[in-house]
Amino acid sequence: MRRRNPLPYLLILPSFLLAAAVIIWPVYDLVQIASNDVNRFGQLRGFNDFANFTALFADPNFLAAVGRTALWTVAVVAGAILVSVPVALILNSDFYGRDIARVIVMLPWAVSLTMTAIVWRWALNGESGMLNSGLRALGLIDTNIQWLASASTAFPMEIAIGILVTIPFTTTIFLGGLSSIPGDLYEAASLEGASGWQQFREITLPLLRPFLNIAIVLNTIYVFNSFPIIWVMTQGGPANSTDILVTHLYKLGFRIGQLGQASAVSLVMFALLLFFTIVYVRLAMREERAHQGA
Repeated sequence: MRRRNPLPYLLILPSFLLAAAVIIWPVYDLVQIASNDVNRFGQLRGFNDFANFTALFADPNFLAAVGRTALWTVAVVAGAILVSVPVALILNSDFYGRDIARVIVMLPWAVSLTMTAIVWRWALNGESGMLNSGLRALGLIDTNIQWLASASTAFPMEIAIGILVTIPFTTTIFLGGLSSIPGDLYEAASLEGASGWQQFREITLPLLRPFLNIAIVLNTIYVFNSFPIIWVMTQGGPANSTDILVTHLYKLGFRIGQLGQASAVSLVMFALLLFFTIVYVRLAMREERAHQGA
């Protein structure tokens, strides 16, 4: 029987210990708080038979926030990918001013989400906002629209802004993928008479798939936990109608003082993200192996 070399395990041991200190210990603390009665100062009063989880899943605001978080995450991630793919294709092509165009596309990435949300909150102001002024100047509306006063308009606007701020990072991932595709493949396809769409479908998209998987996983984690846009623009209002899990967690922990339920929300979020990441990565790896086998 061949003896395993312990060197690789020793090399990753420092990183594992660091990850354990940064991730495992806080999760352990969250489990302790979520499974105990706790006052608003964080003092544990004893095990409570997981009453925090029972109260959480009986709370209609929490259940609504779960559904809204799913919609927010899927819409922003899908929208960002659908927009970023053609943007990356354009920026990867050779044209005059390409470097300047790349800088312009990446600029929103350099601005903090909080500042971006503040600017958009001003632009969507129902009385003096830039959007209403522009629409009135074009003759598209006669009266001001209160964009942030109703969930039917506020939440779609927040999704649109979420897509906007996610595009630079996603475009960067796709540009890295496109730059790794050999140009000889496109030249050979052109000689064979393949159209631009056929080249994209048969060459670009399959070779871009690993980068697409990276974009989906990273953006899902990033968007799922995104706090500034919704909090700065509406603080989850009106009447909790734009709350997602992370803003609901903040209200429970820092406004109401329900630290036990807030910790329970954190564990639910952690479990959902871990489940998604494991399932998606396994499906992506299985598809990649099937593709290589074919």
